[in-house]
Amino acid sequence: MTKPSIAFIGLGTMGAPMASNLLKKGFAVSVWNRTPSKSEELAAEGARATQSPADAVAEADVVITMLSNDDVVRELYRGEGGILASVRPGTALVDNSTISPALARELADAAVEAGCGFLDCPVTGSKPAAVSGTLVFMVGGEAELLERVRPVLEAMGQKIVHLGPSGSGSVAKLGHNAIVGINNLALSEGLSIAVSGGLDPAKFLDIVKAGAAGSKAAELKSPKLLERDYSVQFSLALMLKDLKLASALSDGLSVPTPMLEAAKSLFQAANAAGYGDEDLIAVSRVYEQWIGRGLDGGE
Repeated sequence: MTKPSIAFIGLGTMGAPMASNLLKKGFAVSVWNRTPSKSEELAAEGARATQSPADAVAEADVVITMLSNDDVVRELYRGEGGILASVRPGTALVDNSTISPALARELADAAVEAGCGFLDCPVTGSKPAAVSGTLVFMVGGEAELLERVRPVLEAMGQKIVHLGPSGSGSVAKLGHNAIVGINNLALSEGLSIAVSGGLDPAKFLDIVKAGAAGSKAAELKSPKLLERDYSVQFSLALMLKDLKLASALSDGLSVPTPMLEAAKSLFQAANAAGYGDEDLIAVSRVYEQWIGRGLDGGE
């Protein structure tokens, strides 16, 4: 069976390795990114680098977007010369960005008007899973459309969960990332207690990972905390954006979320301190300021 042709738009921390995995699995991939050098890197792997979103999507069977926020996604889909103005009828549109459920439903309706189908399909797993092709996809939209693009998603991930109509994937991702933000704060807070009490941070984190406090946050971020490595797996600024979206959603649903609000406030403080472009675990640096020493055990 002939593989569908892919247009991939948004080649950042997550998008670039996702597009690379599609190339490795034998898909023909056209790419576009606001920063042309990102497209050139994928071109070296066999992608077709394009000069505009319109060029990228014109002949594609499936369009995948991995973008930063609602404003960027809306502009790329609905703006002049954007995706919806340029795709062929029948094209499958798959947005892997983390956006508001309201925007997901808006784009699904606009896609129908353009004769296309749309899935809100955010991912989890951060950069390591994007590189290894083991992402988890949370999908909102028509089940029939999901089955059509399933082989494409399987080339980038290990688990695909269909959650319901348009917007459902976005709701799942915001609830999920509320937990991620809270867990990373809990890890930082517990470690600050241990370090302030004179414990070896490496030994304490070994206990955390082996005990009831164990989490994906502890697994992924313990080495980064010990090495003071803030290279980006998922940026602090993007986590703050997601927490704000989750807070707005919970307000609309009248769901009390005291831990989410505390997490949003602390990530806001870390962002204001200049850590937004670092990995989300840089929120731990706020705790270091409070206790007057490094969470790696250093002064």
